[in-house]
Amino acid sequence: MRWDSAQLEALAAVVGEGSFEGAARALHVTPSAISQRIRALENVAGGILVRRTRPVTPTAPGRTLLRLARQTDLLAAEAAAELHASGLEPDRGEQEHAGTAPRPISVPIAVNADSLASWALPALARVPGVVLDIHREDQERTVDLLPQGLVMAAITAQAEPVQGCTSRALGVMPYRAMASTDVVRRWFPGGVTADALSAAPMLVFDRHDDLQDQWLREYAARTGCAVPAPPRTYVPSQPEYLRAVRLGLGWGMVQDLRSGPVLSGDDVVLLDPQAPSVDVRLYLQQWRLRSTTLDAVADALLSEARRQLVQ
Repeated sequence: MRWDSAQLEALAAVVGEGSFEGAARALHVTPSAISQRIRALENVAGGILVRRTRPVTPTAPGRTLLRLARQTDLLAAEAAAELHASGLEPDRGEQEHAGTAPRPISVPIAVNADSLASWALPALARVPGVVLDIHREDQERTVDLLPQGLVMAAITAQAEPVQGCTSRALGVMPYRAMASTDVVRRWFPGGVTADALSAAPMLVFDRHDDLQDQWLREYAARTGCAVPAPPRTYVPSQPEYLRAVRLGLGWGMVQDLRSGPVLSGDDVVLLDPQAPSVDVRLYLQQWRLRSTTLDAVADALLSEARRQLVQ
């Protein structure tokens, strides 16, 4: 079966932008033209491809064609770049002019917040000719975006490759419980005890963040003292989360990379120096697709992970 490239492009734009109006702006056409292309594609596919919600979401058949659309766009962009490098100028339509460089190649990728804020961005910045559509999600959930066709690669805690993907180990990101000296003086004057842990405010990134609870479970297993649920403060932004630890809003889990903790200084300390770290093993999953661009992104991430993560 032959699929119309303009219709596939419209599908990717509608899902990527979240609305028919946004897709129309991105593709420099009218919303009516986008609707016509989606309807035509649905007629060929024999079913509904997107749910007209806010934002627009793909159905199961829509996810299948979205993956095809992403792959087609990536390979077409790579071919245009190679032709340009060889001195040829394919016709790119009325919107573009001969002699100009081809558009940068877009790569959608899912990255967990801590990797994004520490080691992943420097790696991605070294990949030339690429623009990124970064989806920030918890490392336990980034992998879900791969089969949906929303991303082509994901930094994830899942080792088992999802269907149609490869999986490679990046390394271990250790986390240590840290707090400001003020928090330690106020809430832990007699040391780290179950009573103190149940009363002291605990900083949590978001409702999917289980690191602090994992540390408490390991504390209970190590000491035999269960900890009742402590009060929680949610700070769903990595820079502000670290600032909240430093300001004394509570204790929390902080990355400890090979280069040292991402939060340091005389005003912050390890909550319990004897406690082991909570280790999160990270993997890079990517579509099983022969693509020089996707391989370059993967190589950059793997190289930086070897420098920054525990191997």
